[in-house]
Amino acid sequence: MSTENEGNAVPPAPSAPPVPVASPAASPQGSAPDAGAPTAQLPPVPPGTPGAPEQGTAPAAHAAAGPGQPHSAGPGPDAHQQPYGGPGPDAHQQPYGGPGPEGSWPPPPPATPSYGDGAGGAGAGGWGSSYQQPAPKPRSGRGGLVAAVLVAALVAGGLGGGLGYTLAKDNDTSGSTTVSASDSSASQVRRAPGTIANVAARALPSTVTIEAESTSGEGGTGTGFVFDKQGHIVTNNHVVADAVDGGKLTATFPDGKKYDAEIVGHAQGYDVAVIKLKNAPSDLQPLALGNSDKVAVGDETIAIGAPFGLSNTVTTGIISAKNRPVASSDGSASSKASYMSALQTDASINPGNSGGPLLDASGAVIGINSAIQSSSSGGLGSGQSGSIGLGFAIPINQAKYVAQQLIKTGKPVYAKIGASVSLEDSTGGAKITDQGTGGSSAVESGGPADKAGLKPGDVITKLDDHVIDSGPTLIGEIWTHKPGDKVTVTYKRGGDEHTVDLTLGARVGDS
Repeated sequence: MSTENEGNAVPPAPSAPPVPVASPAASPQGSAPDAGAPTAQLPPVPPGTPGAPEQGTAPAAHAAAGPGQPHSAGPGPDAHQQPYGGPGPDAHQQPYGGPGPEGSWPPPPPATPSYGDGAGGAGAGGWGSSYQQPAPKPRSGRGGLVAAVLVAALVAGGLGGGLGYTLAKDNDTSGSTTVSASDSSASQVRRAPGTIANVAARALPSTVTIEAESTSGEGGTGTGFVFDKQGHIVTNNHVVADAVDGGKLTATFPDGKKYDAEIVGHAQGYDVAVIKLKNAPSDLQPLALGNSDKVAVGDETIAIGAPFGLSNTVTTGIISAKNRPVASSDGSASSKASYMSALQTDASINPGNSGGPLLDASGAVIGINSAIQSSSSGGLGSGQSGSIGLGFAIPINQAKYVAQQLIKTGKPVYAKIGASVSLEDSTGGAKITDQGTGGSSAVESGGPADKAGLKPGDVITKLDDHVIDSGPTLIGEIWTHKPGDKVTVTYKRGGDEHTVDLTLGARVGDS
């Protein structure tokens, strides 16, 4: 599965909104119509009617700038890991076209969003084209009656409007006709425990936006959350990778308080890291950790992060799938892949969400947002791609164990079977290679696989009840366990299927 790990550096968002797409100019007010095409004049609006323009003035045309293009903040958001190919293009949001020029009446309908193809220009039927009053039809024999009825209706309408305006003005000395909600209405908005607003209000103060900068000035932005009262923050390894060798690391809370931080430990294979705040405040509130093994497909999810540098963003969705095998990396030549048996969610996750908490409906952390599926198709512009509804989170049961090991020793501990497997895409299983790395034996002498009788060429098809379709799937599944756990391995040799039990070994560190 091709996944993208959050973010490459991008320029910061502009401080001023972009210029809106201009609508085609309407005919100047008072310009002469085409020869031979008389235009009908609308009857005058009686003075005093609401909405009638003051003498000598024209209705004001309000030009609303379209939405801007939020991009990554700071040195750039961290990247969704992309193991096999770079990140896809990001979706550029074009501003909406503004309304017609001042004085044109009636105003043209709003322009449709422009996607770089010039839509919304002038022409027949085009949005924003100038308005031309149609020529009147020839009068019939009852034209006089129709005109009289029309005049009577206008007069009655003007009178009714005038009376209504006068009554409203008498009841409100400011002249406003708006209706204000009573104080009792505010109490009806209840954000009970379990509502998204309540969960967000409780969780946001315990999340941070992390900025990591290398000694050369390169860096990125990600997210983390408070793990304990001692000031430990859990995040992704790839969020802090730039600051590993003497770089700078900061964590900013939603209230604006910013703290320098240091890396306690990081696990590249798990894509988990722990940092610690310097001069941590005494009132830290760790987020409650849930049980990712109990999560069910369809459960509600709430993701918190800094997508494209927009800190403290909350998005929602559901658990779309469990035990999704994901292999990801940042795409660099020196990067080693991370493997996870992930929780899949359709909550919107974008570059900058990495390391942030994935919460359940009660507000408990069930995962760490880590990667997204990236669309390989082309699009407008280039750079980072955004959410397509396929996000992946490291289950919190695994992340909790890794974080505790990092706090305790500073180094990760991985479970292993003691055999090298092929990492090529496959649907038949994880094949034990004929030779290990650097010419070593594919099956470690005296290791768990060796003791269980596994040999080069064997194809592992199941680990306990989980189907294994490739080497990365096997690694991700093994890493959901701890060293010393007993597992059942199903494998094929020479067309025959065998089952064997083995006890997982341990490997310390990423090397």
